[in-house]
Amino acid sequence: MAILKTKGIIIAENFVNDYDKMLVMLTPNLGKISCSAKGARKTKSPLLAATQFLCFGEYILYKNPTNDVYSINSCDIIEVFYNIRIDLEKLEKVSEVTKIIQKVTTENEDNYKILQLYLNTLYVISEKDKNMDLVISTFKMRLLAILGLAPNIIECVECGKKEELNFFSFKNNGFKCSDCSKQDKGGMNILEVTKNAIQYSICSNPKKLYSFEIPLEAIKEFKIVADLYFKLKLES
Repeated sequence: MAILKTKGIIIAENFVNDYDKMLVMLTPNLGKISCSAKGARKTKSPLLAATQFLCFGEYILYKNPTNDVYSINSCDIIEVFYNIRIDLEKLEKVSEVTKIIQKVTTENEDNYKILQLYLNTLYVISEKDKNMDLVISTFKMRLLAILGLAPNIIECVECGKKEELNFFSFKNNGFKCSDCSKQDKGGMNILEVTKNAIQYSICSNPKKLYSFEIPLEAIKEFKIVADLYFKLKLES
């Protein structure tokens, strides 16, 4: 069997037999892969911690030549996101994010940017005291951008005007100016700070993605836009 070394994070775990596990791991180069962990549920197993949900580490894997399942041999643990495990609210939000990640990733696909976004999001939820709606909305908009589904945020989607972009059109996938928005019944007026948050979530440096704050009123608008646009693009 081929041996390989890769970083990855466990995004799903299932019990098999008395002591084994079947896992789903997200990796930067292999995409989403299925992994078998023999004896991982034994109390003295060296894989006990390394095969838990949200464990991020550097794994040694064996590839079975007869199927697409990998076997975990060992792991150097990098992060286990302990603060998420002990906080029900944080765990619920992370479960929501993880379900989305599972849906948009596939096997044998370069998922580096998605993995980076996922890890950054987990870190912020785990270690920072930020508004959860702001975090999840930012995550959704950035993920859409990675997938090539970002809205037009540079100019009015109808006339190309770059000023007074105070309207988000779900029908036309982006900002509209004051004049062009008058006939659009399916969008919503947004604050300037909400517009800036949408633009920042799509265009900012990945390492600084969550380094902004906006007022609660803008967070509520941002959440509406992110939820509806995300559903329109990925859940319809």
